[in-house]
Amino acid sequence: MGSFFRFLIRLGLLGPLLLGIADSSFLFLPFGNDLLLVIILARDDSLFPLYVPMAALGSTIGVFLLDAVCRKGGEEGAKKMMKPKRFTYLKKRMAQHAGVAIAVACIAPPPFPFTAVISAAAAFAYPRIRLLAIVFVMRLVRFSLVGLAAIVWGRKVVRIAESSQFVWAMVAFTILCAVGSAISVVSWVRRSRGAASPRAI
Repeated sequence: MGSFFRFLIRLGLLGPLLLGIADSSFLFLPFGNDLLLVIILARDDSLFPLYVPMAALGSTIGVFLLDAVCRKGGEEGAKKMMKPKRFTYLKKRMAQHAGVAIAVACIAPPPFPFTAVISAAAAFAYPRIRLLAIVFVMRLVRFSLVGLAAIVWGRKVVRIAESSQFVWAMVAFTILCAVGSAISVVSWVRRSRGAASPRAI
C-alpha cells in the first residue's frame, strides 16, 4: 500500500484524479482518496486548492462511467445488481428524495452503499447532469473537510502512519481492497453477461 500511494503521489495531480475514477466506478477502495489527500496535505498544505478539486473531479468521472452502464440497463439491470429488499427501498427513496440520497451517499463513509445509490439513480433515469453536479459539489465538500483535517492534525497523522499498528491496518486494508475489487469486477461481468443473454435470444 505504501508503494501504491508513493506511485500516486509521484503522478502529481493525476494521482487523486485516477484514484477517484477507480474508487467511484467499479473498484473497491474505501477511503482511498481520503487517505491519499491526508498524506499529501499533511506534508504540504499549499496543495489544498489543487488536489481537493482534482479528487472531486476524479470521483465525478468515475460516477459518470458507472452511470453510463447502469442507465443503459435500467430497472431490470438494477434488479440484477441488488437484493430485492435494497432495490425496493432505493426505488422508493429515489422517487421521493433522489437528490438528498445522492448527496448523503457522496459524504457518508463506508459502509454506506454509495455504489448502490448511484446505480439506482442512473437506473431510474435521474437526470445525468444533475447527478454529476451533486456528486462533484458534495465530493468537494467531503474532500475539503478531509483536507482541512489533514492540515490541522498533519503531524499527528504522520506519527500514526509511522506506527506498527497503522502498518498492519494498511495490510488488512490492502487485502480488503483486493478482495472487494475482485468480487466487484466479477459480479459486474456476470451481471452484464446475464443482461445481454436474453437480448441475444
